[in-house]
Order: sequence, then C-alpha cells, then structure tokens
Amino acid sequence: MRTNAFLSVLPEMVTFLRVAELGSFSAAARQLGTSPSAVSRQVSRLEKQLGVQLMQRTTRQLRLTRAGEAAFARCSELAAAAQAVLQVPHELTNTPCGRLSLSAPTAFARHVLHPLLMQFLAQWPTVDLHLIATDRDIDPIREGVDLMIRITRHPPEGFAARALMSIRQILCASPAYLAAHPAIEHPADLSAHSCLSLGECAHDERWRFRKGDVEAEVVVQGRYDVNHSALRLDAMLAGLGLCTLPDYVAKPALLHGAAVQVLPDWDFLGNYGGLAYALYPPTRFVSPTLRALIDHLVAAMARP
Repeated sequence: MRTNAFLSVLPEMVTFLRVAELGSFSAAARQLGTSPSAVSRQVSRLEKQLGVQLMQRTTRQLRLTRAGEAAFARCSELAAAAQAVLQVPHELTNTPCGRLSLSAPTAFARHVLHPLLMQFLAQWPTVDLHLIATDRDIDPIREGVDLMIRITRHPPEGFAARALMSIRQILCASPAYLAAHPAIEHPADLSAHSCLSLGECAHDERWRFRKGDVEAEVVVQGRYDVNHSALRLDAMLAGLGLCTLPDYVAKPALLHGAAVQVLPDWDFLGNYGGLAYALYPPTRFVSPTLRALIDHLVAAMARP
C-alpha cells in the first residue's frame, strides 16, 4: 500500500469494524445511516485494497477469516485511538466526563458494584455509565467495553489489572436446618447432609476445604442444584440444605441471623473465589473518566 493510502480507506475500515461488531451488513447499515448494499461495497473495497478476504459471507451469517480477525483487532485499536483524540480536551482539564461501558458478574454487580456506581454518578454529573451485568466472558475490544470486573485468583494475561477486594466463599445454612440435622464439625460430615451445588459439572459436587496446612475433600449431594447465588441463597433460607455463597451475597442473611456460617475455620476452595479485579486492555487510552472510576472503586472496596 502506497504512503498515505490508508487515508483513502479509513471510512471502509470503520464500516468493516461495525459489520464485524454487529455481525451483519443490515445492522451496520442502520447504525451508520446507509444501505446494506453500500456497506457491502465498502467492505469489498477494503478487501480489494488489502488483497485478502476479510469475511466469509453466507445467507445466514458472517464469519471473519484469519485475516479478518487480525484486521478487526487493528481497526479496533484505530477506533480506540480516535476516541482518545476526542478525549484530549477533557484530559487537559482532567475533569471526568463522557460515557463509559463496564461489565461485571451478575451477583457482584447487584450486591457490590451497583451502589458504588450510583455514588460515582452522583459525584460526577457529567459522566454516563453503561453497566453490563453478565456471567459470560466479555471481549472488551469486540464489545466496546472500557472496563471489566472479574473474580479470579489469577488475572488473565494481556490486561492491565487493579485488585479491588478479596472474595471468600462462605458455607452456610439456615438455623432451622442446622437444628434438625446432625452437627457439622469437619468437612467430611457434609456427606450426610443435603448440599446445594452449582450443578454445572460433576466436579461441582466435590467440595474442597483448607484449614492451615490441612486440606479435605468431600463428595456432597442434595435435592437442588442451581448455578445462581441469589437462588441458592433463597433455597438455603428455605431449609433445603447447606450452600456456599460469595461473602457479599451471604452477608445480609448472616447479619440478620437468617443464616449461620458453618465450618468458619475452614476455607472453601471452589470456584468464584480470590480477588475482584478491574481489567482493561493495556493499549487502550486511560481517560480521566476511566481513571477516576477505577480509583473510586479501589478506594470504596478497600473500606470495610
């Protein structure tokens, strides 16, 4: 490609990016205010200029080729850079403003993140937020997400990470259930009890615990498996058995005496524990707004 030739295909790059993000020419055309045929022609011109096929088109779907995946990543970086340019005036004033998009696991978003975002919005009236509460993995570049909150023991590679707060899984049961069943003094005792597991795979029925240097594993069983913490909480409060819950989900029931922590000296070693991290692509421009939001979350979650 000749020097400065990229200037002639910048509109085509933007169109290709929108098609790849939305998955169809029609959706991209609606967003760009043009026709599907015009969008198709722009993508074809970009392919001709590059000399490679970027998309495999069928009557039902579009699929990026290997070259298309690489071009999509570069076009996403280009769009992020353009957005960064538009933020320059705000960067100079260092005043948070504009719109940010962030994602978080559903239960964490409801119990922890949502109240803190409400505080942030009250503090900065010039900021708009889009919160995506979902338990699936988000691709921040493809989906245009500025910040991800993920609970893990090891943050994924390729992201800048800020630790927000530690997350523990709490084993608990209702007082009525505990009064009607044998005492629980060791994880092995759980094999004789009704336990509410996630039910997503066979491994979910193997509960592992640690106390100091000692580890214990027990195979549990119960009448109800459910992979949502709020629903497990309801089932536990109804007396269906013991369950593990993130501490931020269990806390209100524990404080009000509706639930009792079981085996408090043992740490549960299952999924959804570790730290809550704020993650963002390291190549993405960190605007004053994003920096202010991250700092707000770090400070708020550090408080008891």
